[in-house]
Amino acid sequence: MRELNSLWLKSFTVLCEERHFTRAAERLNMTQPGMSQHIAKLEQQLGVPLVERDAPGFALTDAGEKTLAMARMRWREERDFLDSLDGDDDDRGTISVASSGSFAMLLYPALMDWMAQAPGISARLTAAPEDSIVAGVLSGSYDVGVIAGAPRHPRLAAEYLGAEPLDLILPREWAGRLPGFDQLQSLGFIRHPDAAAYADAVLGANFAKDYRGTDRLQVRSFVNQIGQIPQPVARGLGYAILPRSGVLAYPAREKLATAQFAQPSFLELHLVELKRRRRSARIEKLAGLIRKEAGRLA
Repeated sequence: MRELNSLWLKSFTVLCEERHFTRAAERLNMTQPGMSQHIAKLEQQLGVPLVERDAPGFALTDAGEKTLAMARMRWREERDFLDSLDGDDDDRGTISVASSGSFAMLLYPALMDWMAQAPGISARLTAAPEDSIVAGVLSGSYDVGVIAGAPRHPRLAAEYLGAEPLDLILPREWAGRLPGFDQLQSLGFIRHPDAAAYADAVLGANFAKDYRGTDRLQVRSFVNQIGQIPQPVARGLGYAILPRSGVLAYPAREKLATAQFAQPSFLELHLVELKRRRRSARIEKLAGLIRKEAGRLA
């Protein structure tokens, strides 16, 4: 009887969640060729292709879909088994949570404080896109996830955490003043991967006559590291739009001003997890930390 290699199966599961070889490799602290080798070896072991390499984007074969479903079931069973061994100790074991990059920056100091007080706790925090968070919770890779919006999957439970404002941040000299659209254009927009959606919400609501999409904005810079996005704003080089968690986590936020528009925009944050009879004490404590940090965003 063939025995599936657990390491290769884990690599395949993460690849399916990320839907990108390089991102999956980075998440597992591997090289991209190493990730490809794991998938090739798993395919060789099973005797069937799992990924349609000639298809545009990322697509699984029928065998790949079946393998993913089996792998997710295995990780869920393993997680439940480990939880049962840990008993009801809220300060011992491993916790795994995924969220947006901005919320992860806000949450991690609280997780480090927990680890400092409880040497038996090992915390794993992943910044990921929302579809990867949902897939990871479903597979058992993450105990919980924090996403904007309630998921509609029958195996997921969602707890509303509150509304997180989307803040338009400006150089400190703008404190107490509200910019017009022309003034924002003169400053220049600091783009990032989520900037289009945030601009549509904030600028669309407050400059309906002038805003015609991000392709019409004067862009000063682009950066894809969440912690670096406020830096050019603090130096007077432009403006940006971020969830409030990303602003609060910026260590030099005293150099920023936030525009107080008449029409504020929000992300509806939810804590998501697999439906289960009850949370372990450890996961309940994690949920409490997440609630506390989310409460800072109002």
